[in-house]
Amino acid sequence: MTVSGTNLREHRAAAADFGDPRAEFQSLLGSCGIHDLSSRAKIAITGGDRVRWLNGMVSNNIRDLASGHGVYAFLLNAQGRIQADLYTFQRGESLLIDTEGPQKEKILQLFDRYIIADDVEIADVGDTIVAIGLTGPEARAVVERAGIVVPDLAHLQFADTSWQQKSVTVLRSGEEARESWQLWISPDQAGELWDALVKAGARPAGTAALNLFRISRGIPQFGVDIRDRDLPQETGQTRALNFTKGCYLGQEIVERIRSRGAVHRQFGAFDVDGTLPEPGAKILAGEKEAEKEVGEITSRAILPLLGGDRAVALGYLRREAAGKQLRVGTATLKPLALPII
Repeated sequence: MTVSGTNLREHRAAAADFGDPRAEFQSLLGSCGIHDLSSRAKIAITGGDRVRWLNGMVSNNIRDLASGHGVYAFLLNAQGRIQADLYTFQRGESLLIDTEGPQKEKILQLFDRYIIADDVEIADVGDTIVAIGLTGPEARAVVERAGIVVPDLAHLQFADTSWQQKSVTVLRSGEEARESWQLWISPDQAGELWDALVKAGARPAGTAALNLFRISRGIPQFGVDIRDRDLPQETGQTRALNFTKGCYLGQEIVERIRSRGAVHRQFGAFDVDGTLPEPGAKILAGEKEAEKEVGEITSRAILPLLGGDRAVALGYLRREAAGKQLRVGTATLKPLALPII
């Protein structure tokens, strides 16, 4: 399927699938899958106080972020509960926030609430930038075959370049996404670039395959695996935290948890033997006569691997349940290390 130079948003390439979710998932693992990221929100922060102000809002270090680099972070409330997750990229004269589309309005409202007398301006720039993702061991080669020079970049580092006299930003995604790249381009040019990448060997992958890939890597999704009642350390996403940056919203709670050394429950993965549980299903431990609720399932999938299908789940488990027999519904669970594959 091609987009023939049209606006990627109008084409709505982020379909559930392109006819074969199993093969699309395999492309993300073994070759190169191309996926539409135009539904992600982009927010620009400008003004003389932007770095100091955002550093006091989010859980990672914005103050020392070098130009051309990004970080993953949480936006917390005063009680240390996660209100949103986001990426921040240092673009020199502005900071660029990248987050999932459904989080945009809440983030904008929270930002607006905490701008008091600061020289900070917030702008929704999603209509000027869209992103195309490419994931798999051949992703970089596909981008280069399409005619884009890919510089050597660290994870969450980006560089501005060009393609057929059009401005393009190349971003290397985070380590949790394995070998993955993003291309940021003007919306009216995204369709043409998509077609060129497909011609260069990328296979379109829909949201179903992307969700399988996310679960296989143990990447929690806000609104699914991360909720606004969860604490940062419970999610296992230490990449979102910096303990030396100084004060920020919710920092006192995060530091208190760190000083005590642990949280009562932890996000993780499970092998499932039996009927695949639904999200929200409770995990039980112990003998049936004295079972206790020790966790919950947040995501689940049957991964179509080359060696055979594998039923897995993501969720939270209380620490005292480690080593105990676990059950959810009629299925038994076995904790797994992350990533699953």
